[in-house]
Amino acid sequence: MMAGNGNIWASLPIPALILDGQNRITEINPAAEIFFNKTIKSLEGVPVFDKLEIDAPIKETLERVRKNRSPIFVNDVDVGSHDRAPVTCAIQIAPVNGETDQLLFLVTPRDLAGRLGRSMSADKAAKSAIGMAEMLAHEIKNPLAGITGAAQLLSMNLPKEDLELADLIVAETRRIVKLLDQVEQFGNLRPPHRRPVNVHDVLDRARKSSMLGFAAHMKLVEEYDPSLPVTYADADQLVQVFQNLLKNAAQAAGDKGGKITLRTFYEPSLRVRRMGEPPSQVPLQVEIIDDGPGLPPAIAEDIFEPFVSGRENGTGLGLALVSKIIAEHKGWISVESVPGRTVFRISLPVAPKEEDQMNIEEI
Repeated sequence: MMAGNGNIWASLPIPALILDGQNRITEINPAAEIFFNKTIKSLEGVPVFDKLEIDAPIKETLERVRKNRSPIFVNDVDVGSHDRAPVTCAIQIAPVNGETDQLLFLVTPRDLAGRLGRSMSADKAAKSAIGMAEMLAHEIKNPLAGITGAAQLLSMNLPKEDLELADLIVAETRRIVKLLDQVEQFGNLRPPHRRPVNVHDVLDRARKSSMLGFAAHMKLVEEYDPSLPVTYADADQLVQVFQNLLKNAAQAAGDKGGKITLRTFYEPSLRVRRMGEPPSQVPLQVEIIDDGPGLPPAIAEDIFEPFVSGRENGTGLGLALVSKIIAEHKGWISVESVPGRTVFRISLPVAPKEEDQMNIEEI
């Protein structure tokens, strides 16, 4: 039915469904496939309420729309599915012109605009913290080197019972220097060296490295779309992004371990608009999903801000750096988190056509 308007249908940025007279799904757009985490082939002919959980009497609403042949809007209802936690949405239902019983069913998650706004806000906050980060690193590292040297010299003439205190001074100053190295890295203004990159090669590099270290106790599952085109990125910086997210997932799971899923797919409808720039497509999607306890609710909305951390002794710079790198790649990062399921999604652009003809960077 949507064949004549296929481009418009595919470009809708919100989940859209066509229902028949028995409320069975006949068509869905790409955004709805992402929302359900299912393809149209697996949903076609399935009753919508077998897949969609709505905290409102929607069945009666559907019949009212059919009877009156007029659209109805339902605001602020919780909508979920078997594969995702409920989110607050607005629902729009309208009769399809020329079709007696068919309905257009639109779901608008309220958090979509909020996540976009938070992503842009985090980008600005990350940039504003760069000057302070560089100043702190420069002013503190030099005297720390003197403190370390003095403690090592003192330890040469200390009795054995006092050596532990000198060693503690050396160990703590080295720990602070390591932290300042992270701060300096956060303040690095070097633009990414972008080239055509196969995102699966980058993910594989990050996965192998993590499995040999901090994620050795985790089960990593790959759900890749092998047909993805190449992106345009700095491979080393993307590895840094993926390793950071994998490390966070592994640390959240603790010693008991858990599962991390690496998922990629193509979503043509997603676009990002930055101030002063036209909208740009970011169709390449990378999700890092863990089954840990989820983000603390108090910081979930600010998790990409500098110095916001959910871990004791955390610096709060890791995810701010991730946000900064993705923004510099003209991409977008978002997070959805409930206990038992946290999803970090990175959306990246496709390499320009002229760059596609070049050799893909070897990872």
